Amino acid sequence: MRKTILALSLSVALSSCAGVPAQVDLNHLADTLHNRWQLLPGAIQWQVTDSHQDHIEFSGEQMSAIIHYGSDEQGKLSLNRRLVWPMLRTLPNDTHASLIHDFPLSLSPQIKVGGEPLTTEQPQQIRFDGILTIRSQLTPDLSLVRTLSPSPTEPMLVEQQTLTNNSQLAIQVDITPLNYQVLTPTEQGASGSYKILASSSLSGSHWLQPGESLSNILTFSASQADESPQLQPEKTLAARQAYIASLANKLQLVTPDPVINQMFEFAKLRAAESIFRTAGGLMHGPGGGRYYAAIWANDQAEYVNPFFPFLGDRNGNESALNSFRHFARYMNDAYHPIPSSIIAEGKDIWNGAGDRGDCAMIAYGAARYALALGSTETARQLSPLIDWCIDYNNTKKTADGVIASDSDELEGRFEAGEVNLSTNTLAYGALISASHMHRALGNQHKSSEYTQAAQQLRQAINRYFSAQVEGFDTYRYYDGNTKLRAWIALPLTMGMTERKQGTLDALLSPLLWSENGIYTESGDTTFWDRATLYAFRGIFAAGETDIAMSYFKYYSRKRLLNDHVPYAVEAWPEGGQRHLSAESGLYARVITEGLFGIEPTGFDRFTLAPHLPSGWDNMCLNNIQAFNRQFDLCAHRDGEQTRVQLRYNGQSHDYAWLGQVPLEITL
Repeated sequence: MRKTILALSLSVALSSCAGVPAQVDLNHLADTLHNRWQLLPGAIQWQVTDSHQDHIEFSGEQMSAIIHYGSDEQGKLSLNRRLVWPMLRTLPNDTHASLIHDFPLSLSPQIKVGGEPLTTEQPQQIRFDGILTIRSQLTPDLSLVRTLSPSPTEPMLVEQQTLTNNSQLAIQVDITPLNYQVLTPTEQGASGSYKILASSSLSGSHWLQPGESLSNILTFSASQADESPQLQPEKTLAARQAYIASLANKLQLVTPDPVINQMFEFAKLRAAESIFRTAGGLMHGPGGGRYYAAIWANDQAEYVNPFFPFLGDRNGNESALNSFRHFARYMNDAYHPIPSSIIAEGKDIWNGAGDRGDCAMIAYGAARYALALGSTETARQLSPLIDWCIDYNNTKKTADGVIASDSDELEGRFEAGEVNLSTNTLAYGALISASHMHRALGNQHKSSEYTQAAQQLRQAINRYFSAQVEGFDTYRYYDGNTKLRAWIALPLTMGMTERKQGTLDALLSPLLWSENGIYTESGDTTFWDRATLYAFRGIFAAGETDIAMSYFKYYSRKRLLNDHVPYAVEAWPEGGQRHLSAESGLYARVITEGLFGIEPTGFDRFTLAPHLPSGWDNMCLNNIQAFNRQFDLCAHRDGEQTRVQLRYNGQSHDYAWLGQVPLEITL
């Protein structure tokens, strides 16, 4: 990935952006973008013709695998399997205390032909469809296919190796067994010593007839040193395929853009798979080789939990509810802040950045989750946590009517002052959703109280944060802030359009927009995908559909088919663009809440603003699982209006939308 800023033209090719000053030329950016990967039905594929390295993460309930793969400068395969076992805790038992072990390419069975070991493996084609498949040539006559997959439920990665004789003559191959074992030092494990294993199912001498194939299953696993779990590696590939298919059958996006459709499918997978069966219950974890068996107020409560009801994945919904239960353990009468993170399978906390506005994040995410789940019982369970967090925010309110916090979700990486825009905007969103939730529960007084508080906070936000920043009528991020910040998009996601045009101009100017999305701060090349994804939601919510879609298409193509694929990433330079899971949840929410404009307002109610871009005649979200129901939503262009079809319970309901005030839908 090039890390330099492109020389961006200030002219704009999009007619919908006419009159907007200093906007990047998106056509120029798109022209610089090449597709390394080819889009196939349900998959992406790279025909290997040059030297390139990449990495991808995929997960199951008991482990996660970060696979570094590619072709080196001599055209040989590079491969490292970094495996993480979140429930095998190391010491000190902190946020990053998961057992991690690397299995390099050298940890593979040796293959010999004619008694001579084969030392050259040249990758020809690499494919990903939720399972990673690497097709290589060992000799002109002998090919090898490596198929890598995490087990959905067991603590292992499986790599199926398939040798094929492509010649007209029989070939004798000799395969050495893989028998690797490491015992970790007892004093380094929270539960003593751990046993790390790599083994193969096949060895010995074999004759391959012309066109014949031979498969060998490699298993990479770990356990307590005194345990020998009965694993079933031969069933792993089928189990992973069944899991992928189960997600594909839910919340299906159908649009005229196959890149966005596929990116959405992969986002569903990455958001849902990174859930670990811990001693503290199912816990969604960001991943990245560092963040497992733990929850955060931003990644889980704010980013991904509100998405899970739409997907309807059982583990996803259970992990979301479980995370809120863990946070609720720390409510207190003195209104000390809830920890930012609950770690070590729920046994400890991390609070190293102080109050990051965590209660605003938790109340916002919990209220939206409760509404979208459509369960009165769950909403009643979550109501005390939501109300406590709102009360906590009130204790932090300043004389200006805004809410103070020690930092924000970037935890001091960038200045946030004593009062920041992120905390306040999320607190506003929490009040709106909590008001809807209490009305649905029949608590009209509390609902009205929160509605009034939201109006007052909105006014205070506009008074306190509205500012001219680097020539744009937008928001300052904190008192004394003189540089544009990515999170100025947050008010748009909450429907706050008072400074819409200046904010749009700033977000899409070369000061913030780059080839990789939105910079965290103007003048700095750091980017976090979470901010870019919030910006897309905000621009859609502001009704600027064609502008949002143009940039969203570019971003989706870059993340799906360019050099680092196929998911939204965490950040750069921090973490080297790790495939953290919750960012994929944010990508999916650009579709559900941005493109389709679904905003929960009750347990069986939502508003709908399906933003059909120019050039699209229709789009659908099928098998939506939210609001304790299953339904389909389709939008079709009908002259100057949009015709919306809701299919539910065997019946079809049609609505006409003029593109202004959102539709109010009751199931």
